[in-house]
Amino acid sequence: MENEILELLTAQDYENAATIANKLTPKELADFLSGLETETLIPFCRELDSELLADTLLLLDSDLQESVIGGLRDDELEKVMDEMSVDETVEIIEDMPQEIIRRIAETDEILMLLSDRNYAVLKPLLSSMNATDLAEVFEETETDSQLLVLFRILPKDLAAETFVEMDSDVKERLIHKLSDREFKAVLDELFLDDTVDLIEEMPANVVRRVLAQSDSETRASINEILKYPKDSAGSIMTIEYVSLRPTMTVDDAFERIRRTAINKETIYTCYVVDETNTILGLVTAKKLMLSPKNALISDVMEENVIYAYTIDDKEEVARTISDYGFLALPIVDREMRLVGIVTVDDAMDVIEEENTEDIAKMAAMAPTDKPYLKTSAFSLWKNRVLWLIILMLGSTFTAIILNNYEAQLSTCLVACVPMIMGTGGNSGSQASVTVIRALSLGEIETKDVGKVVLKEFLVSLLLGVTLAVVCFGKLILIDKMLLGVSDYTNEVCMVVSLALFCTVIVAKLVGAILPILAKVCRLDPAVVANPFITTIVDAVSVILFCYLSIGILA
Repeated sequence: MENEILELLTAQDYENAATIANKLTPKELADFLSGLETETLIPFCRELDSELLADTLLLLDSDLQESVIGGLRDDELEKVMDEMSVDETVEIIEDMPQEIIRRIAETDEILMLLSDRNYAVLKPLLSSMNATDLAEVFEETETDSQLLVLFRILPKDLAAETFVEMDSDVKERLIHKLSDREFKAVLDELFLDDTVDLIEEMPANVVRRVLAQSDSETRASINEILKYPKDSAGSIMTIEYVSLRPTMTVDDAFERIRRTAINKETIYTCYVVDETNTILGLVTAKKLMLSPKNALISDVMEENVIYAYTIDDKEEVARTISDYGFLALPIVDREMRLVGIVTVDDAMDVIEEENTEDIAKMAAMAPTDKPYLKTSAFSLWKNRVLWLIILMLGSTFTAIILNNYEAQLSTCLVACVPMIMGTGGNSGSQASVTVIRALSLGEIETKDVGKVVLKEFLVSLLLGVTLAVVCFGKLILIDKMLLGVSDYTNEVCMVVSLALFCTVIVAKLVGAILPILAKVCRLDPAVVANPFITTIVDAVSVILFCYLSIGILA
């Protein structure tokens, strides 16, 4: 069998060679791989069954393991490592160079190394990881002591970056374990906006400790930012930006950037201000690098600056950053003095937060700021119960209407009510979601209500006619002819289809108008989304259906 495999490998027919090799035992395959050259070994291993290759890897020497793992693509390596237990993976990790360890070590392996106190492997591995990935590892730690040891292993600057990315409950656990000196070292590495975020999400005892470990200048800056409304640009801005004077040369600007960059959140965009800190323009690092060293900043800066005020809505600021593709947006006060910037990472957080909040409201729930699995059942109950009660009570109007007219409606007509209500609710939801999205993206404004109503009316006419025709055909062909329901006369089918047509038109108009009306009333349009509109449309559709049925068929 081995000779046959060798012949196929010589012919570079790796796929068929692997098909035969997959019948070998791990020990037989390990012995066979030991005799192959690297240029043959790698493409051959890529074709092998991942489970067999995983078992075989454990039998190879460290040099051959390194060759095989190093030659596999990420997706191929992931399939192989998935077939290994955590203990087996850690066993391999201990003999591998750092570039290989980074590719195969995941959260479980890192925690195993931590439990085994294998700091020689763990420390360089953690130091090479991204802060976001490290934050996920911290969330999986089982004890506070593990959390503390893991944090102390990290370099100071990486520890601060990881701290920012952690969930609030993990931050709180860690803060309680850190000494005052360690906690102050973390705070010293944080940007001001991250410190403000920490204060806003932590309980009072932690806030007091944060303020106690901050110097007077930082406390003053924190208090200044905390004065801004919660949903304003001022509440998410940072004061750590690079400012230049128009009289500086490009060489002077680079010197200032080198001197102050370590404390700035971004240095790509620099802002030009005068003695009173009034914003005059901006200049990018690219522009500076491409300009002569002795050129004046006033000659190379961009004077047409797009900015936002401190009291502007933070969602509008985030949308501006998204629309223009900025890395940061300057924030000014009413006197046009530059007071801070909002960076793209903060804008992304705002967009995610607003989208999550809108989704919750559209599903008739109060939004929550915690991940689902970390939200208690009681909190979920509290967020949902009020809206459900309101919607349930609203639905009683539909029941009252049906009770009043039920005696005057035939059985077949009553049977059509769920279809009418369901189609109306779905039609209204389509319109409301479309309008809410357009409002949130700034595609339409409240002044466009006439255009929106006209467009949705035209759409509702087309949809209403289509659905009415389909409904009439369904009642005649399926209910009457196929199922033999004799009560569905042509007149009854016509009334049901007409009621459906009218319901779709009303539902579309209600779904389009209510979000705009909510915006006019300074409410979040998402509040009047699917469940709310469905409840209204249900009542309206039943009234329409009953009046048409009784008026035409009486």
